[in-house]
Amino acid sequence: MSRAVTTSPARIGLLFGSFNPIHTGHLILANYMATHTDLSEVWLIVSPQSPYKVNQDLLPETIRFSLVETAIGGNSRLRAVDLEFELPKPSFTITTLDELGRLHPELEFVLLMGGDNLLGLAGWKDSERIQRDFDIYVYPRPGYSLPTQENTSKRLRVVSAPLLDISATFIRQCITAGKSIRYLVPEAVEQQIAAGGYWQK
Repeated sequence: MSRAVTTSPARIGLLFGSFNPIHTGHLILANYMATHTDLSEVWLIVSPQSPYKVNQDLLPETIRFSLVETAIGGNSRLRAVDLEFELPKPSFTITTLDELGRLHPELEFVLLMGGDNLLGLAGWKDSERIQRDFDIYVYPRPGYSLPTQENTSKRLRVVSAPLLDISATFIRQCITAGKSIRYLVPEAVEQQIAAGGYWQK
């Protein structure tokens, strides 16, 4: 008698962000998580409005999503996702996680989080349920120390991903000041930003 073969669901890492704009640091992190951990893919969730960045000057979400798609073009392990565009605003992580679970019950989702966000996780909407029901992979952020693996819960994993101190704020400031952003963003993204005149005076 042959035994039924059971397979574990594919594990998908979720990297949330406004991506205003997406930059090399985002891409290196996403690719590292997709290729150096047990994740099958990393989905970049473009948030139309974070509850923690209410006053930030954001490009329209469709433009930011287009820049993400341009940036990851050709990488089969990365995917741009605009699901939050259809959900209530501001965007709460638990709402998106619930909707992804409804749409893709065959997948297992893992939350990717910087050390800076980990410090504020307790203040997130339904934080206890997020920590109970989802694995969380935490990566380094400049100026924030990570917990040791021994001092974390079973659902939290510390990942020593490459640390690049690049910020979207700095990139926007460079563009506004007429300075080069070469190598800070992919060349195709740089060209799209220039063609659209984004953040230029």
